[in-house]
Amino acid sequence: MAKPKYKIVRLDHIKVEQAFDREAELLKQIQNGSLSQCLLLWRPADQTVVLPASKKWLAHPELVTQLHTSGWDIVSRRTGGAPVPQNAGVINVSHIYLWDHQEPYSTGLAYQALCRALGLFFQSYGLEVDIHATPSSYCDGDYNLNINGQKIVGTAQRVMMKSNQEKIVLAQACILIEADFETLVQPVNLCNRLNQNGDLVSAAVHTSLAQHLGELPTTEALFQRMVQAFVVCQNT
Repeated sequence: MAKPKYKIVRLDHIKVEQAFDREAELLKQIQNGSLSQCLLLWRPADQTVVLPASKKWLAHPELVTQLHTSGWDIVSRRTGGAPVPQNAGVINVSHIYLWDHQEPYSTGLAYQALCRALGLFFQSYGLEVDIHATPSSYCDGDYNLNINGQKIVGTAQRVMMKSNQEKIVLAQACILIEADFETLVQPVNLCNRLNQNGDLVSAAVHTSLAQHLGELPTTEALFQRMVQAFVVCQNT
């Protein structure tokens, strides 16, 4: 019997909801055994705030109206602990795979595996990253990637079970490639204020790849470097 495949999907200039739909399709393929692993890379075409699917974060009519007035859509997603802004200045990574059943599942180990591949991506451009929380950043977490104390990548994770009790890991990263941080944090702070959650998010604690490179590579070149980083991690 042929081994399940490892699929790589690259999507440039795609609407956020369409990217989430594609991710869900790939997840189903791993759940039904037609895939064992997938790397999904995508760059948004629109401006969308992603709210966690939680009673803490509600799309109140006032919030939706104010976001639409300023050019932002809003969608809900089951991963992430706080609102995340998506626009063309961001590249997203979803690594979906079966956890090695011979090793007890560990949230920390799964995050470390994701961060190791992301670290190799940045090293390929001569950049070193540190892994830690970034106070006053949006959707802050212990497994942010930072350059000189400023957040450049946020990460999230979700774990599901197959019918045979195998674990499926959905590891996600949101990489700041080129961004106007004041534009990015404005809708997040609006979400925080209208939901009475979280502190004020600061634009100053974020950085982007464009700020550390003389010339920003094309999206396809960035995708290819990311694929290479994950392949190296798979083989070491």
